[in-house]
Amino acid sequence: MMEWRRMDAALLVLLLGHLATALEVPLDLLEGLPQPPTITHQSPKDYIIDPRENIIIHCDAKGKPHPSFSWTRNGTHFDIDEDPNVTMRPHSGTLVVDISRAKAEHYECVYQCTARNKHGTAVSNNIVVQQSRSPLWSKEKIKPIVVQEGVSLVLPCRPPAGLPPPIIFWMDNYFQRLPQSSRVSQSLNGDLYFSNVLREDSRNDYICYARFPYTQTIQQKQPITVKVLNMDAINDTMAAFYNDTDLFSEEPADERRPSFLIPSGPSSSKTVLRGQVLEMECIAEGLPTPEVSWTKVSGDLPAKRTSFLHYQRTLRIVNVSESDAGDYRCTARNQLGSVHHTIHVMVKAAPYWISGTPRNLVLAPGENGVLTCRANGIPKPSITWTMNGESIENSPKDVSRKVEDDTIIFTDVQTGSSAVYQCNVSNDYGYLLSNAFVNVLSEPPRVLTSANKVYQVIKNHRALIDCASFGSPIPKIQWYKDSRSSILEGDPYIFHDNGTLEIPIAQAQNSAKYTCVARNKFGISENQIYLEVKEPTRILTLPEYKVVQSGTSVVFDCKVKHDPSLIPNMIWYKDEGELPEDDKRFIIESDSLTITDVTENDAGEYRCLRNTTLDSVSATAKLTVVEATPTPAVVSERPDPPTDLELTDQEKRSVRLTWTPGDEHNSPIQRFLIQYEDSLHHRGHWHNLTEVPGTKTTAHLKLSPYVHYTFRVLAINDVNWSRPSAPSKVFRTEAAAPDDNPTGVHGFGTEHNNLVISWKPLTGHQSNGPGLRYKVMWRQNVEGAEWMTETVANSTKFVVSGTPTFFPYELKVQAVNDHGEGPEPAGILGYSGEDLPVAFPENVQAIVLNSTLAKVHWNPVPSKLIRGHLKGFKVYYWREHEHDHHKNNNNHPKQILTFSGNHTHGMLPGLHPYSRYLFNVRVYNGKGEGPHSPTQEFETPEGVPGPPTSLTVTDTDIDSLTLEWSPPHVHNGRITSYTLKYQPVNNSNELGPAEELDLPANKTSVTLSNLKYNTRYKFYLNAKTGRGAGPAISQEAATIVDEAVVSRQVDIATQGWFIGLMCAIALLILILLIICFIQRNKGGKYPVKEKEDAHTDPEFQPMKDDDCTFGEYSDNEDHKPLKGSRTPSNGTVKRDDSDDSLVDYGEGGDGQFNEDGSFIGQYSGKSASRDTAEGHESSEAPSPINAMNSLNSFV
Repeated sequence: MMEWRRMDAALLVLLLGHLATALEVPLDLLEGLPQPPTITHQSPKDYIIDPRENIIIHCDAKGKPHPSFSWTRNGTHFDIDEDPNVTMRPHSGTLVVDISRAKAEHYECVYQCTARNKHGTAVSNNIVVQQSRSPLWSKEKIKPIVVQEGVSLVLPCRPPAGLPPPIIFWMDNYFQRLPQSSRVSQSLNGDLYFSNVLREDSRNDYICYARFPYTQTIQQKQPITVKVLNMDAINDTMAAFYNDTDLFSEEPADERRPSFLIPSGPSSSKTVLRGQVLEMECIAEGLPTPEVSWTKVSGDLPAKRTSFLHYQRTLRIVNVSESDAGDYRCTARNQLGSVHHTIHVMVKAAPYWISGTPRNLVLAPGENGVLTCRANGIPKPSITWTMNGESIENSPKDVSRKVEDDTIIFTDVQTGSSAVYQCNVSNDYGYLLSNAFVNVLSEPPRVLTSANKVYQVIKNHRALIDCASFGSPIPKIQWYKDSRSSILEGDPYIFHDNGTLEIPIAQAQNSAKYTCVARNKFGISENQIYLEVKEPTRILTLPEYKVVQSGTSVVFDCKVKHDPSLIPNMIWYKDEGELPEDDKRFIIESDSLTITDVTENDAGEYRCLRNTTLDSVSATAKLTVVEATPTPAVVSERPDPPTDLELTDQEKRSVRLTWTPGDEHNSPIQRFLIQYEDSLHHRGHWHNLTEVPGTKTTAHLKLSPYVHYTFRVLAINDVNWSRPSAPSKVFRTEAAAPDDNPTGVHGFGTEHNNLVISWKPLTGHQSNGPGLRYKVMWRQNVEGAEWMTETVANSTKFVVSGTPTFFPYELKVQAVNDHGEGPEPAGILGYSGEDLPVAFPENVQAIVLNSTLAKVHWNPVPSKLIRGHLKGFKVYYWREHEHDHHKNNNNHPKQILTFSGNHTHGMLPGLHPYSRYLFNVRVYNGKGEGPHSPTQEFETPEGVPGPPTSLTVTDTDIDSLTLEWSPPHVHNGRITSYTLKYQPVNNSNELGPAEELDLPANKTSVTLSNLKYNTRYKFYLNAKTGRGAGPAISQEAATIVDEAVVSRQVDIATQGWFIGLMCAIALLILILLIICFIQRNKGGKYPVKEKEDAHTDPEFQPMKDDDCTFGEYSDNEDHKPLKGSRTPSNGTVKRDDSDDSLVDYGEGGDGQFNEDGSFIGQYSGKSASRDTAEGHESSEAPSPINAMNSLNSFV
């Protein structure tokens, strides 16, 4: 027997090593993997409901396939279909009870939920449903109470029992809380105790109130009248109150030793559960009022968990542990003596987990594993195992399974051994129930980290390269750098259990491609990941302190060195605020800031911030602006430091500081700066506290609690700051409860089943005392949810596990120290972790708008199925093929269009015409994308084709040539024909008349005949589809020269008679020009001049019928070029760039203006009819030289 036990123990130790690496099946990433059910959300064990609202009993679970649900009520099967008031939510086991037709008390039972699929069965806790109760106060007549001054008094409250118990408080008729003190205090059961009564305690409105939290109702007891009299007054009024008044303490009330009102006797006992709050009270009577103190007989009180309430009458210890058991002594003491009471505290414990709940096991066939259920309690709890909700003894036998107390050992598991095991741990004070499945899978490795992911890190910083994987058996991860020659091992690498590769101090040589390889016996999976190590950003030239005169300019330099691949961003701040954008005096360049025309308002602290995507650096400098002094008569220096620092008017949170100014050195002191050093928290660091005008030599300083202050003073004039004064004496402020709570409280999830509550911690000054910690409170944002509380220290966040996916929570964070709690914090709303959406958009359809644009419509996804913050929708689409290229054009990559926000449609631009497209739509949240909708398709209509791929000229002859071309690379439809257009081009690059040919689609060449010899032609070729013609491709070529014609032209040009004729014509033109010039200089009159002299008024000018001009005053001559000049190809005379014409300001070139500014359409040598007939040809007669050139080109 001993040998078998040793073997079992050895096997257990061996298998525990495997348990540490057990995996959860990533259902969200790997579709199709089977998994037994797992309960993800359930109502609390003790579930108190509001009787005015429908009852919702939660039960959600996950698994593959999705589990089905059933319920038991009071231990027997609950047939939901038989109860018309009960429904079960779809895809969930949550029950909804409609109480509008039934009473809530009929459903006060014990419920248990079961989730099952073919791989196992998981069960929930026993959920005890009870409705909250707020019963009415019993009616009673309360007689007035007359007491002698100085005696003790107890005013009973005795509220009605509610569920949960009510909160008790005492108020008056005006709803103001009754003042309490060390003499008057409320006990834990709600009674009001007076250690001794005074005359001012007389009143007729002592009212006890009970607030029931679930129903949010408040009930009050009948007012109690108390009259306090001295002995003479009692004798005078005895008869009046004898019949209807309770009279206490007939004996005279003298000074007396303390005695306890509660608890009674010299000792008592109390039992408390581990983790709960222990509250003990001792209320004493006596005269004078006794003071109460507490000690622990068998040790010290736990300082961080202990607080005193109700003026030391109540001792409160939170989060009780076994070490808090023992004897506690309360002592009441006044001037006449003392009294003691001992409370014996016994700590019991409901079951609690030692090393967490049992973990799920994912095993491969033939592997070993262990399920461990480690729990403890006082008394020691018993542990029972069930499988799939049934006793493990009644379950099918499995030779691979062995139960050993709190452990189940699996050896050589086989396919079919998947199941869900329940561990139930219970004792007299409660129970724990946990589900853990064993999932037997045979899965090859899969690397879940994105492929080719690039990590960037700054040199000398830590680099973490992820390699998340899944497989069964658990894959072994190996890393390679660059080539696959050797495995990475040892320094400088650290290999984490989850596959992450860590380089503690990254260097330039670590930049490389890394390969992560996951292996198990079923296969290999690998992934390439890139690491880029960047040089850090450093400031080479720091901005310097500047003192400038107003009206001048100043330059702050801030030159940095950075990694060439990172683009730094330069931002300048003044006094921690950004510079004004609309002030042109601030000139920001790449390495400097220039301020022109400096004013007094520009004085301050300037900071340059240079940041990249990976790091940032900053530096500051101060600017002091002094008045301009062109001819300073006196040399000024900075002032001497102040002296004789003295502290007076010392209060708890304030002190007055007085000093004597130093020598001003010919420049008046403008202000004093008071600094302090906190030798308790930040010794050696001086902080600015306040500034006062230079005319004052004293300041009343407001201080923070729990700080050891040392002060010093600096003075400033127009020149600079003085040196600091000698430090003052140390002034210590007392500790107090925090005045502030943490700011920046946020609630978010990093996993689908957790809630991370984060906050900005208080500074050392804000702590106000030792033992700073944070009370974190959260509850589901639903009616009637209970607050959960946890106190943490030295942390800025707290993680709540086991939350439902993306559920709203109300959050609070309160600061607490050893002297009390901070103010009541405001609640904020946060959400637990997101999970991938579980639904896809429905009713997805596409509407084709044209050959390159389609519109996709879809229905919104219900918010509960998004399971997170809706980020938007993604449309995946890809081209399967073109209609006429479907056999070899089907490997087009997928394209993604993202539509942020809650859209129900989106445009797909840039589509290829005449193509078949496939597409689907997915919704995504902050966690990622959901499943895609069913893939659908649409087809785009034809578009115009692209240009022909090539156009070449071959077989050139005197009057013919051959054109060859290739079809367009992009058809965008069926090619129906080609259009060929060609035009001759003369030596001035002018185009002649165009010819056009339509060619069939199957033709790729054409021979053009009857062309002119020695002529250059320009060709345009485009293709057509049913949609129209596409862009053209052009080419130029010339026909071959006819040598006989060329020789004739050369012979004519070299004849002497031809040369003589040209010379005679030129001489005649020169003589005519000379005669015209002489006539102008002599003042000769032209016919137009004569008519102007005869008719000075232009309105009486006769109009000619034939050309609509005023007599001989025609503008035809103005449009004719000078003889021998060359006109542009369009037939108009080109003006100088500096010319200005009224024609330029009209809409067309034909309109003109006469002398009085009126418009005359015919006042031009160019008519609309000729424009229409001749197109782009000249509207003027060509010059002789142009005519000759054109003749040579087209003959």
